[in-house]
Amino acid sequence: MSLPEVLLWRELRGKQPKFRRQFPIAGYIADFACTEARLILEIDGFSHDTGDRPQRDERRSRILEDKGWKVVRIAAGRVLADPAATADAILRLAEGLRPLHHSR
Repeated sequence: MSLPEVLLWRELRGKQPKFRRQFPIAGYIADFACTEARLILEIDGFSHDTGDRPQRDERRSRILEDKGWKVVRIAAGRVLADPAATADAILRLAEGLRPLHHSR
């Protein structure tokens, strides 16, 4: 895992809704996934802006979204700047996406 992924995982691990890291789905490995909310997080560093990577990422997102997942791409710099605030925003988003019977 990259440094931004490690920092984010420290903030997400053990919280609700539950996230899993390096989650296999549809032939891909998602950086993080919340199965209850059908939410995938991808942490994008500099390499995601080079070569054909943006087109590959877009195709991957479309495939996963066609399978019912919401894909959110987060800049690695945002995580590095404030991992706790980034995790809080992610957890609020995931909570809002969970089915009503899972709400607190």
